[in-house]
Amino acid sequence: CCCFCFSCRVCRVCKRWKRLVKDQRLWRTVDLTAWKGVTSRILWFLLRQYLGCGLRCLRLRGLLLSARGGTFLSESWLKALSTKCPRLSKLCLLHADLRSLPNCQILPGSLRVLELRGCELPRSFFNQSLPTSPALPHERAEATCSVGAQQKGRCQKVKGIASPSGIGVETLVLNNVPSFTDQHLQNLASWERLSRLELRDTFRVTANGLRSCAAKEGLSGLEGLSRLKYLEIGITGRQGYQLQMASLGLGAGWLGLEELSLGGKEVGPGLLCASRLKDLKCLHLWACTLSELQIVRSCRMLRGLRQLEFLDVTFQPRQSPPAEEGQEQEGGEEQQNEEGGTGGESNDENRTLDGTDPFPSLRRSLAGLLPSCSLVFTNCSVQVNVD
Repeated sequence: CCCFCFSCRVCRVCKRWKRLVKDQRLWRTVDLTAWKGVTSRILWFLLRQYLGCGLRCLRLRGLLLSARGGTFLSESWLKALSTKCPRLSKLCLLHADLRSLPNCQILPGSLRVLELRGCELPRSFFNQSLPTSPALPHERAEATCSVGAQQKGRCQKVKGIASPSGIGVETLVLNNVPSFTDQHLQNLASWERLSRLELRDTFRVTANGLRSCAAKEGLSGLEGLSRLKYLEIGITGRQGYQLQMASLGLGAGWLGLEELSLGGKEVGPGLLCASRLKDLKCLHLWACTLSELQIVRSCRMLRGLRQLEFLDVTFQPRQSPPAEEGQEQEGGEEQQNEEGGTGGESNDENRTLDGTDPFPSLRRSLAGLLPSCSLVFTNCSVQVNVD
């Protein structure tokens, strides 16, 4: 935890921190999300005095929910951040108002992970094209030659830094961003390195928007988010929003998508379309209620599945007609009378299996359909009917 004092220069806390931050290369992760009153003035002070070339991860809390308001992130501060912290690879913003920024190209080019939680975005934030003024032909030629020479020299000195013409973000996390729409999703198709996309409580993303961005073969090759390997869609938050069921957009297929995570209200529609994902290898289901029949029907066609994970899932018991229940009870009593003492041992074994496995019947059913698939249960429960 970091604690700074800005009012007194001679207090013990300041002296102690001055000794600790003497070598700025030791600062790799800075988390300021617990600070509710971080303003642009404080950010400039931190950047000039404490943040250095060793910074890898930066977490900031904006003023979107603060009564003070005001500008939080400015273009000049972000440019200074990219210059002073050239190794910054992860940026997490909480409750930040980014509507004053033109687009994401002003972010540090070294970023590989970008997390936005409870933020507000402008319409063209994920667009890579910067607005430029028209230039004369001879000016364009001179500028192209000079920029080309500079870029060539930089590429020879530094490797692994994103080029000015593209965004190097590989993982994008959007959690409770109400301004994120289908237009933002379409702009992400121009991100050449994006391989992991997490959409949580993005209520304005529709099935048509997701379907239009799916990787598919076109006239000029692959179109859409062709490099995406991991996709997460989950709706577990607010009430009152119209459920879009964006996961239905997976019904058209998605080339190259190997890992899918569905949560909340998107689990049901997503399972209906999971069979269209030919390259799917891992499936994660979380924060939902499922039945054994629903899971078996959805996973029947997923022959290439290698891992199926359940997290915070409530399983519904199998419901059978009363007549079948009576026959099963009679058959069970006759079998117990015939077997005698061996019936007690088998019951003990079944009880042991039920205690170690939250849903043993589901495991047996999937073992026959997907023999090479591993099942993972984390914090799951079984709903028991009193009747």
